[in-house]
Amino acid sequence: MACTGCSTNKTGEPAGCGNNGHCSTGGCNKLNTYDWLAVMDLEDPCGTDLVEVSFKNGSRKDFFVNPTHNRTGTGDFVVVDSGSGYDVGKITLSGDLVKLQMKKKKAREDKVYLEVLRKANESDLDKMERAREMERPALVKARAIVNTLSLEMKIGDVEYQADQRKATFYYTADGRVDFRELVRAYAKEFRTKIEMRQIGARQESGRIGGIGSCGRELCCSTWLTDFKSVSTSAARYQNLAINQAKLSGQCGRLKCCLNYELDTYIDALKHFPKKADKLITKMGRAVLIKSDIFKRLMFYSYETDKGRGILVALDVERVKEILAMNKKNEFPDELPGEKILVNDSNSDREEESGDVTEGFEMPESKPKARKKRRKGGRKGSKPRGNKSQSSSDSKTTNKRNHKNQKGNNSNRPNKKKD
Repeated sequence: MACTGCSTNKTGEPAGCGNNGHCSTGGCNKLNTYDWLAVMDLEDPCGTDLVEVSFKNGSRKDFFVNPTHNRTGTGDFVVVDSGSGYDVGKITLSGDLVKLQMKKKKAREDKVYLEVLRKANESDLDKMERAREMERPALVKARAIVNTLSLEMKIGDVEYQADQRKATFYYTADGRVDFRELVRAYAKEFRTKIEMRQIGARQESGRIGGIGSCGRELCCSTWLTDFKSVSTSAARYQNLAINQAKLSGQCGRLKCCLNYELDTYIDALKHFPKKADKLITKMGRAVLIKSDIFKRLMFYSYETDKGRGILVALDVERVKEILAMNKKNEFPDELPGEKILVNDSNSDREEESGDVTEGFEMPESKPKARKKRRKGGRKGSKPRGNKSQSSSDSKTTNKRNHKNQKGNNSNRPNKKKD
């Protein structure tokens, strides 16, 4: 089964990336399983008629009964009975490995009653592709209808059945949502049977898929199926900075990988002493700065007025000895460890650094002359131009005003003196 961004050949196999997890959608590697018994030329001694079928590139998996007359095996596209029609999927596991998978997912064999009908032909694969092409526009319309109804929910994904008789809308919501009116609006818009299924934020990111900060595909979309709660104490045990942006995944929750090595860190921390934040010596009080858990080292620094003092690396056994001495009111002369960092106070930094330009002669630079501004240049100032031109213009205007004034005086009538 290929992604929407890949082309398929006549048998339905992807012709582009080869389903190796390098497609543009990032969804080729969703919950992949490798049936190693099907590749080897061996007969399964504990054979069973149950198979695991994957739908929509591994976004959803289910178990079905596969009759022997179908002559289908791992890797074949089959038509299965979905209870409300038929759907097309790919067999990912068969034989005794299905029992192990059912045991992992805590599924009972007596609860599996849906069957594999037959092997899918070209028309079935074409219908499945048309159903996948309808999902993206349906997702956009579904979100628009939710916004018009002002419902506090988010539609994360839409999955059409291969026969297009049913559409499943996966949504996330913080609380309970009354979507009866929404279902009526969806049924009127899409003209099919509507099923609403609520999922969590981690399941939503697993269905959508993507690339994590580690550069690999998301664990929730490739192999992780059971989600455990993750708390900030897992980051504290591993000496990680409590930064919400770095510790959160694409789902907005804490990353699931914080729990992977947590047990190893907890076992290593059992050998570290408790209440060892401060050690007292004759040189002064030392404060714990950081710890290297797997190297069994604890880094202390003396408290000084100018800042942090010398950083000393102590083994865990040395720290226990000093703590035992402090309980007896005995104080060592100094911390018996390796000094790995010099004093980083401001005064020592200035003494060590010295003058950077010592031994170099800098070229002399002439100061630039500043331009003088006219008084009142901002209010009613004239645009700058050529000084000679502005002075000549002012002279000509003064001459014209003087001539006009003489002409006005000559035209005036002379008053007679009494």
